[in-house]
Amino acid sequence: MATVLKNISEIRRFFHRNEDPVYFISATNFNLLGLDEWVKNFKYICYIDCYGGKHPNVFCPSEQPHAEFQSIEDINNYLLQHKEVIDFIKRRGGKPKFVFLMFDEETERLSKELGADVWFPKAKLRQSMDNKIETVRIGNKAGVPSVPNVLAEVKSYDDLKKTCEKAGIGHDLVLQSAYGDSGHTTFFIKSEADFRRHESEIIGEGEIKIMKRIDCRGAAIEACATKEGTIVGPLMTELVGFKELTPYRGGWCGNEILATAFPPKVREKARELTFKFGEQLRKEGYRGYFELDFLIDKKTGDLWLGELNPRITGASSMTNHAAFAHADAPLFLFHLLEFSKKKFNLDVDELNGRWADAANIDGWSQMVIKHTDDSVDICTDAPETGIYKMKEDGSVVFDRFDYHRRAVESENEAFFLRILQPGDYRYEGADIGILVTRGRSMTKSFQLNERAKKWIHGIKRSVEGKPLPTASAGPELSDPAFKIL
Repeated sequence: MATVLKNISEIRRFFHRNEDPVYFISATNFNLLGLDEWVKNFKYICYIDCYGGKHPNVFCPSEQPHAEFQSIEDINNYLLQHKEVIDFIKRRGGKPKFVFLMFDEETERLSKELGADVWFPKAKLRQSMDNKIETVRIGNKAGVPSVPNVLAEVKSYDDLKKTCEKAGIGHDLVLQSAYGDSGHTTFFIKSEADFRRHESEIIGEGEIKIMKRIDCRGAAIEACATKEGTIVGPLMTELVGFKELTPYRGGWCGNEILATAFPPKVREKARELTFKFGEQLRKEGYRGYFELDFLIDKKTGDLWLGELNPRITGASSMTNHAAFAHADAPLFLFHLLEFSKKKFNLDVDELNGRWADAANIDGWSQMVIKHTDDSVDICTDAPETGIYKMKEDGSVVFDRFDYHRRAVESENEAFFLRILQPGDYRYEGADIGILVTRGRSMTKSFQLNERAKKWIHGIKRSVEGKPLPTASAGPELSDPAFKIL
């Protein structure tokens, strides 16, 4: 084995011969789906068995009594204390390495008890970076502009108006508190009535990001800050707030990856700003995988920084399965390389140039399908994971089991990953599953296209439920329920 890895070929070979056990521990394996085929000894430890026991590298312990989960961190901490998980890790031996979608300091403590290294920056650093207020400040230092805004504590509607008048951003506003996702803590405020509806979620929350509302569309881009420089993936569209997919206004519900989604100048600018942001993150002490949301002004084409996710995300599966990733290596492989302590030299400029080439990007879309009705029941049947076909009449049928999304052969096929299991509560906002198709799910004007609507309808109509028993009070849900992807 080379002392210093000098190129992509050697990096790929290094991981194909990897001997250290690496585990992705999370509610499902969706975010890093397929990475086990790039890294020897890579296993998934999951709470939900999306595959009915058919995936060779997914380990799901039997469910034990536990407190109501309030976050993904709770799920991971439960798994790390589960005897079957502990036995599984010890039985496989070696020096374990853990990667997570989300984790906290308790996760770090439990990992240490198991003798494992967490291959991410410290939870404390990640949490500070995840703060939307801090994101604005890091962006300002990096020269990555945010939508005209002011950061301030809000004490009343009159106080909000005065702050905005002073900042010159008007009264048609978008407010975001420091933490939150999928539209849960994003508030659209144009009047005092709007403010009254959300004041309990705004007042007392400390500094709030108060932005001028712009007519924009969302975009996402993932990158990895390494010692050799920041490696940048392609710019993806975002599906946001479609009522067919999510009950949350402004909530993320999918992505598309395709070469022509945005004009070349926008793609080029997004990559440039992401590289700058990554270099600033390195100065702040952060390294590894991250994702940026950008807001693109529909009128001017201006690009504004939206959010930072200092981690893998729901879009990571899109990035890591794109054609360029298969031609070189998945972006997350460079994250693992960064934490492996293996010395490497890499021409990041050359790699970024290749990944910017539209010829290296093929078209895919994913839709995260939630239960959108204001109802609660118990799921009795849900479509299983696998490949589905759309018939000529628009109906959707199961075709075959598979856990490779690239097994989808045409736009009349889709890969569906089941999240909702028979026996689970089905409630407003509950994740039913993720549907991945070739081609677009939106029109050129960024509305759901007819094909996407047929897919969503076809999957949803396959989910069945029964009323709650009379004595049941239903699930104890956080308000709102946290997302698990």
